[in-house]
Amino acid sequence: MKYHEYIAQLAGKSVLYEVSTSPKPGLVDRHSNGAHTDMDFFTFMASSSAIHKGFYDITEASSNFDGRPKELLSLLRPIGIKMEEAMFKATENVNTHKGIVFSLGLVAAAAVQVQPLEQNREKHISEYIMKMTEGISKELFVPEKKIKTNGEIIFETFGFKGIRGEVESGFPTVFNSGLDELRNSYYTFECKNDLFIQTLFRIMSVCEDSNIISRHEPETLIEVQAMAKKFLESGGMHQEDGILQVKDMDNLFIKRHISPGGSADLLAVTIFLGLLENIIK
Repeated sequence: MKYHEYIAQLAGKSVLYEVSTSPKPGLVDRHSNGAHTDMDFFTFMASSSAIHKGFYDITEASSNFDGRPKELLSLLRPIGIKMEEAMFKATENVNTHKGIVFSLGLVAAAAVQVQPLEQNREKHISEYIMKMTEGISKELFVPEKKIKTNGEIIFETFGFKGIRGEVESGFPTVFNSGLDELRNSYYTFECKNDLFIQTLFRIMSVCEDSNIISRHEPETLIEVQAMAKKFLESGGMHQEDGILQVKDMDNLFIKRHISPGGSADLLAVTIFLGLLENIIK
């Protein structure tokens, strides 16, 4: 197997690991639709299958590329659009993985560019992504545009850069929080599911989740972050009733229509890097 094919395989696996992690507050998982009425676990399975080939196309393009990082981003964008089209076709126009296509596509492409045995590999992947996406958050400021995306509306209203700000900064939420939690907690859990829930809460505690803001307001995001921090400080998934607390939070989020989808996307990216580091299999 060629190296870029291996990277694509890890990307596909991380997408499946993320949605299979259960329960997740307000999110689609094996147990519930979360705070969503237009999608379920099987919608995500269909979508995951539809975008799978796209990760091979992304990593192959990166493998054959020898130029400036920003030029690679331009090369990848048409592939990402085709992946989104395949997703919408498989889900009957439901957006399940648009954020994943963008986030994980960037990380997978950068992982191909960084040599496997290079020291401080994660740092170099982060730096490469920063070079790829330098200035990308400027795309949010389009005052003359009549029909705007949720990200553009949120930026104009509240000043949150969302995922564009995250990638432009080299995924600090992933590298400084999510991946650290995955490394530190791996040997303390008997199953991947609990490990991934723990990691999700670490991400939720710091993530500027635009999915939450698009449905509510910044105050709700602050509340979600505080709830995640409180859960971790009390012991997280190490508590005997940890899973019950997560289920209670899931019910609360469903009732209030809260979906931390941005955190879920970053969980998938974190899982990918954990697979790449051989922290998990």
